[in-house]
Amino acid sequence: MKGVLGGSLFARSLGGLFSRNPKLDEDLLDEIETALIGADVGVTATTEIVERMRKRMKARDFADAQALLTALRNDLLAMLRPVAKPLEIDPAAKPFVILTVGVNGVGKTTTIGKLARRFQLDGHSLMLAAGDTFRAAAVEQLKIWGERNNVAVIAQGQDADPASVAFDGLQAAKARGMDILIADTAGRLHTQQGLMAELGKIRRVLAKLDERAPHEVLLVIDGTTGQNALNQLRQFHAAVRVTGLVVTKLDGTA
Repeated sequence: MKGVLGGSLFARSLGGLFSRNPKLDEDLLDEIETALIGADVGVTATTEIVERMRKRMKARDFADAQALLTALRNDLLAMLRPVAKPLEIDPAAKPFVILTVGVNGVGKTTTIGKLARRFQLDGHSLMLAAGDTFRAAAVEQLKIWGERNNVAVIAQGQDADPASVAFDGLQAAKARGMDILIADTAGRLHTQQGLMAELGKIRRVLAKLDERAPHEVLLVIDGTTGQNALNQLRQFHAAVRVTGLVVTKLDGTA
């Protein structure tokens, strides 16, 4: 997490803020508060962070502005650590089924490609299921990722039933003794009730072949979304029981 935060545009903008105002004073704290709220960290979290920095500044914990910047970064990371957990593959589940969900344009298909590469490097065998049958280029995009990583992709035609694709993928992965199956889904707004209900259908269909499947449901969230991500999570969790988050585009502003 440290490397990601340190390389983001938000982190670089904080660094610029400290270079513009290197004095340890209330003006600096005001600028920090403005930067955090502007990045949609949220009023409550921002207030808590700034108050902690203010108390430490008054206690003379910081030799200079750079020390305060380091403390601020550590504080932001500390907020994430209690909920940060590795994605662990249960070897008893063959295949271990990962379902990826999210709104349009957050990077689900790219995330699947990166996960496939990571799991390959860890020595796992895997397959992909091209369940985004609404977007014309989605299946081809996933096939390209499959070719790059030498991973088989189970696909049907455009506008095919996504639940059917997921079912076929799980059947094929079982037949070939794969360790992992990653199933893609079409992007959908969390307010589209019909499409959200479709995710529940995918889950039920997978459970017909393996009552524990999907073993992980990853909600992919754009890192620039801000507080609206909470609404997305609530709606997707109600539809398909989200078990983990993937945050993309962390080199953006949030």
